[in-house]
Amino acid sequence: MNVTKNQLFKRQITLSEIGEVGQQKLQKAAVLVVGCGGLGSPIAVLLASSGIGKIHLVDFDTVDVTNLHRQVFYTLDDVDQPKAAVLSEFIKKRAPFTEVSFTNKPITKENVFEQISDFDIIVDGTDSLPTKYLLNDACVITNKPLVYGSLYKFDGYVASFNVLQKDGSYSSNLRDAFPKMATDIPNCEEAGTLNSIVSLIATQQVNEVLKLITETGKPLINELLIYNSLQNTQFKMKLKPTVLKEQIAKLFKIQTYFDIACATQNSDWQISSKELKEQLSLQSQSRSLELIAVLPNLKLPFTVHQTIPIQEFDVEKIEIDFDKTYIMVCQRGFNSFKATKMLKEKYPTLNVLNLTGGISSYNN
Repeated sequence: MNVTKNQLFKRQITLSEIGEVGQQKLQKAAVLVVGCGGLGSPIAVLLASSGIGKIHLVDFDTVDVTNLHRQVFYTLDDVDQPKAAVLSEFIKKRAPFTEVSFTNKPITKENVFEQISDFDIIVDGTDSLPTKYLLNDACVITNKPLVYGSLYKFDGYVASFNVLQKDGSYSSNLRDAFPKMATDIPNCEEAGTLNSIVSLIATQQVNEVLKLITETGKPLINELLIYNSLQNTQFKMKLKPTVLKEQIAKLFKIQTYFDIACATQNSDWQISSKELKEQLSLQSQSRSLELIAVLPNLKLPFTVHQTIPIQEFDVEKIEIDFDKTYIMVCQRGFNSFKATKMLKEKYPTLNVLNLTGGISSYNN
């Protein structure tokens, strides 16, 4: 079906606050949506439906059946398919005036500046605290506005961070609200969530993007909106821009922003159960291996050379033999990858591999 922009956006253009001028601003805008899950998928669809000219999607994950109650733009037929690719195809079918593209890799400290460089606004639709701080810090360093959204059970949080002010300064950022990254906050998979709060916060984020681009209304600048869906209550926490660009640039240099959920994406640092079994069966090769368990009391089907709990894992105290290949082991392969990354950062040329899927996979 052939449609025109005036037909597709007629109801929006009719708004005097938007009009033809505002619609043109939307058409010229380029938005990066990081995360294509409960927040990111409706954000991307609604932004495209509003007439954003260019949208790029970033998500390394695939659709899971447990996602579907809150990620309503995916179907049962999409399970195990890459989220970003599936969502991109959906958008193409309903938003002919939006150029949509996608990346199936996670955003990391190494690629974040390249990923955000071509976009006017960055939207955080992730379920990962390390990634949220990574996006925030990179946006502060590069003077990019970040539309933030976050969830915890029945609560949702929304803000527009790092927005250029009339006096040339920039508004508050995530570290003005939460200076340090909490390490004990569970994600949606661990804590659970109701699909209504997910959709509510996603829509609020879309609202922020549209206001910022069209310069209409009052965006959530220098304040954090906190909404509770059980009580239908909300309040705005006032923020002051106190954590400045220079401080964040220093933090960026020393932080890894490591997210354990991305561990399986680093294939160069992985060894499969099959490969390890083959190497252990060959006496000559097994002698060149140094197996380290990073969790105590594991029921191991093989002998490890050392057990160093991940909480006590100090690369400075480990005697390194560069003639050996180090294999990190835990129950499911998450903590062992964390140890792998720590060793590789300290000794880039050392052969270090993570047992993919951990002992759970090895025993199957």
